[in-house]
Amino acid sequence: MEMASWGFLVAAVEHRDQSACMTYYFKPKSEHEQQNENTTPETTSSQYQLQEEWLPFRKLKEGEKEFRLRNPQVHQRANECVRALKLLKEINSGKSVDNVLHKDLDLSMLKGRIDFNNVAVMGHSFGAATAILAQKKHDDFKCAVALDAWMFPLENQLYHKFIKPIFFINSERFQTAENVIKIKRLCSTNKQIKIITILGSVHQSQTDFTFLTGHVLSRIFQTKGTIDPYVALEINTRAALAFLKRHLDLKEDFGQWDALVEGHGEHIIPDTPFQICSL
Repeated sequence: MEMASWGFLVAAVEHRDQSACMTYYFKPKSEHEQQNENTTPETTSSQYQLQEEWLPFRKLKEGEKEFRLRNPQVHQRANECVRALKLLKEINSGKSVDNVLHKDLDLSMLKGRIDFNNVAVMGHSFGAATAILAQKKHDDFKCAVALDAWMFPLENQLYHKFIKPIFFINSERFQTAENVIKIKRLCSTNKQIKIITILGSVHQSQTDFTFLTGHVLSRIFQTKGTIDPYVALEINTRAALAFLKRHLDLKEDFGQWDALVEGHGEHIIPDTPFQICSL
């Protein structure tokens, strides 16, 4: 929502890789199910001919290597980002797209109004790895913003192929030595990478979840760090906007926060957090 408030069209992809606690999609009802229903104007509508298909969380099986689960998941997630981009292109071209959720939203109003010369991809944690991979899968993704990236799902063989600009915005508490090594490995082959760390922040500081928990729950689940969550959100947003200004043709004056991209300012440092901890 923060990026949308600055004028960006944001496609928030709900992934179907079974890494979430639960999700669903719509699929057509079988002929048998349709035949057993009373025929009315409502039951013959395209929306009524669909039914929910639920996808539960996919647990790691006993003895299963986690990478063999997570790597296909991150590829599916990246492909879903590309699919969302292609869908937006269809909408922009004026093609009729069936919206099964909100019939009162007229998608035709977006015809010819989306700028595909300035497209970025952004994600948090598993989503950050997804964003890094998605920009490799489609040329229209000009750069990526990786919020507290979890690098584990990405195969090492791809690292030298990540050549576009990437901005790592790390929290102080989430990163591990192993994860930092993977980020540094990526930096060794890509000189367009920037890294900063927000001091006093935790993994949830880059999500809205940090605002939903009270004092007790935040201590139990570590959803808040020592930094004011509103300050952390503001740093995340401004730093990301300044980075996008560098690599996209944007008219807004996001360059006023350019120092944040270099790790200069209150509550932030350049590079990774592994050797510094103020919590």
